[in-house]
Amino acid sequence: MPAPLLELKGISKRFPGVVALDNVSLAVEKGEVVALIGENGAGKSTLMKTLGGVHQPDEGEICINGNVASIRSVSDSVALGIGFVHQELNNLDNLDVAANIYLGREPMWGGPLRLVDRQKMESDSLIYLRRLGLDVSPRTLLSSLSLAQQQMVEIAKALSQNARILILDEPTSSLTQGETDRLLQTVRDLRDEGVSVLYISHRLGEIRQIANRVVALRDGKNVGGLAREQITHDNMVRLMVGRDVKNFYVAGSTVPRHGRLQARNVRTRFRPAHAVSFDAAGGEILGFAGLVGAGRSELMQTIFGVDAALEGTVMLDGKAITLGNVKSTIGSGIYLVPEDRRKTGLIVAMTVRENITLPGLWEYTTAGLISRQREDVESERQVKSLRIKTPTIEAKAMNLSGGNQQKIVLGKWLALSPKVLIVDEPTRGIDVGAKAEIYRLLRELTDRDVAVIVVSSDLEEVLNISDRIIVMREGQIAGTLQRDQFSEKSVMDLAFGTTAAA
Repeated sequence: MPAPLLELKGISKRFPGVVALDNVSLAVEKGEVVALIGENGAGKSTLMKTLGGVHQPDEGEICINGNVASIRSVSDSVALGIGFVHQELNNLDNLDVAANIYLGREPMWGGPLRLVDRQKMESDSLIYLRRLGLDVSPRTLLSSLSLAQQQMVEIAKALSQNARILILDEPTSSLTQGETDRLLQTVRDLRDEGVSVLYISHRLGEIRQIANRVVALRDGKNVGGLAREQITHDNMVRLMVGRDVKNFYVAGSTVPRHGRLQARNVRTRFRPAHAVSFDAAGGEILGFAGLVGAGRSELMQTIFGVDAALEGTVMLDGKAITLGNVKSTIGSGIYLVPEDRRKTGLIVAMTVRENITLPGLWEYTTAGLISRQREDVESERQVKSLRIKTPTIEAKAMNLSGGNQQKIVLGKWLALSPKVLIVDEPTRGIDVGAKAEIYRLLRELTDRDVAVIVVSSDLEEVLNISDRIIVMREGQIAGTLQRDQFSEKSVMDLAFGTTAAA
């Protein structure tokens, strides 16, 4: 029997205070899609970074076609035909799309002059962009693209390397349903062409669609696998968390609450032609749905003060807040958990403690001096409450998994007792167990009369956690749905403009 295309044998990896991988083994056949599942911190990304040359294993070996491979760097991995699309984007947004796709591998001409062949680079880039259904020019600056479009560029970069083994780490976490469908079809096409795919995702529905096998990790160890006919939602959850997750979504109260936040005629720089008005009540989760580019995130950033409003007013409990002033907004009790946690939600070089206490340092000072003891107490409280997996509150945020980083962003605002909490993509890249915890947490906030605003591209999520849903289209509100009107069709009809606004 021929050897698998890829085999990882007894891989172990340790970091200070943490055993990230403990004797993990995994095999992938040619033309097979293997899904790797597990809770945040289970070791999935560490295992893939070991295969991708980012980390070197302390023990174990990696074999390709039965031969032991030495992967000491990313370039070694690429040379062996391994393509890696990371969970967090690794791109240069000051360069254009083609330059990002071929960064470090630019086609040259002119002999010893070694001039970059822009024409070839752009034409070759266009092949992969079209293959993914991404309708942008190779000359487009990456900074002008949405997060979802930037993710697709990263996937195009991996495809351009003609990988035999493609690692996709949460590739659809910021994609729309249409973009996700195109990506999954691309994965199927690659599989049919003989490419092996290692697919990491917390979206279990995607895994059911495309995986030939499932391998589960828990606390850095192998805990089992599933053959194609065994892949169900419940079976995957049991392997990941070691238990059934009951009451995944927590229903809200039907008791009407008073209006807490009122936005009136807010006009953003993103969509200056449209003014937006809405109310968010204390004790409710108000969902914002819509297609990528509809203006949801930009509206929330304007309300929070990151972007200046062209006009409009925002009232909190009947009192006007100063638009365009983040310090004033935070002082009033309105907080934003942004879509991109690494770039705008965290200072990843700082510790867990420093990130949690940073927005409210005045809360931990006496006579102008910061009390380390009070910082420690609050940080430990948030770590325990949110079940953040970290060896210590002094661990750097960059060394934690994406889901645990998201919990830190939540924790820093929860430490300040919010009146309005705006959460943009609250469970992006977060495992099923952590999702249930975050949904519970958001519902507990509404029980304390907090107005929770959730922006989400996950339609199942927004339908199940919201008390009301506002659907945006092209920078304006297309309609508002009450709970008895919720359905995928009603949301998508408004998002695409096939239903009149309510």
